[in-house]
Amino acid sequence: MGKYINPFTDWGFKRLFGQEFSKPLLISFLNDLLVGELHVKDLTFRDKELLPPTKDQRGIICDVYCETDTGDRFIVEMQNRWQPNFLDRSICYACRSILDQVDKGRAEREDAYKFLPVYTICFMNYMPHTDEVSKFRTDIVLADKDTKAQVSNKLRFIYLALPLFEKKAEECVTDFEKWIYVLKHMEALSRMPFTAQKEIFKQLEDYADSHRLTKKEWEAYENSLWVVRDNMACMAAAEREAREKGHAEGHAEGRAEGMKQGRAEGRAEEKKAIAKQFLAMGLTVEQVAQGSGLSIEEVKGLQ
Repeated sequence: MGKYINPFTDWGFKRLFGQEFSKPLLISFLNDLLVGELHVKDLTFRDKELLPPTKDQRGIICDVYCETDTGDRFIVEMQNRWQPNFLDRSICYACRSILDQVDKGRAEREDAYKFLPVYTICFMNYMPHTDEVSKFRTDIVLADKDTKAQVSNKLRFIYLALPLFEKKAEECVTDFEKWIYVLKHMEALSRMPFTAQKEIFKQLEDYADSHRLTKKEWEAYENSLWVVRDNMACMAAAEREAREKGHAEGHAEGRAEGMKQGRAEGRAEEKKAIAKQFLAMGLTVEQVAQGSGLSIEEVKGLQ
């Protein structure tokens, strides 16, 4: 086990951002994420996690009421995981949170449809090759199509595609960039960076230190870690199978030999890129080989 836990396991994510004792971490992260827009003064975890009913739909780990320094209140739902049709699912979850606030028994009253704004923050720590997002941070608001002016603050989506964040530690200038760098690389770090520049990272270091876990906590974290690794490997294998099927159909249609060679070279590079992502996450050579389609020798050559 590395010095620090993987923050994108369900257990690790909840430990850092979904517990009463680690509440200052979440407040600090939200303020750095939304700097210049609002400032969270306090937050309260809702009575229960809004976990979807089936295992394959899990995604909402942290669900909190937030209060700003100006007295405004809003709900934050933090989702952690890539899933097929991820954007569509995140919209469904946010709409459910809105419906839960609406008093359906008093539809005739003026205040029946008053509800707190819902901010959905999604950590996309693995990305199949789709066009859902094309940059590291994507902010979505309800705006007028022509003027681009925001017409309502009731729904806000922020998608953070971690594979597209490529800054090195010395290139991180803002506190938000430092958060993302630490979270993305935490499992591979030997020491926590930025502790001299940002006090909250000392607290983050304490809570993320794997050597401070009790035996029970360690077992729960290890189980969660294996689930993440298995899911990643299965998703990569499914992606690879779909690509190969598509290529086979293309060949049957009689595409030119030059195009076939180009696709083969592209697939080889794609496999290497996937394998590098898995190695950075701490997967074993065997797991990386299974998920990427490379041989064990080829994976070792990428280390």
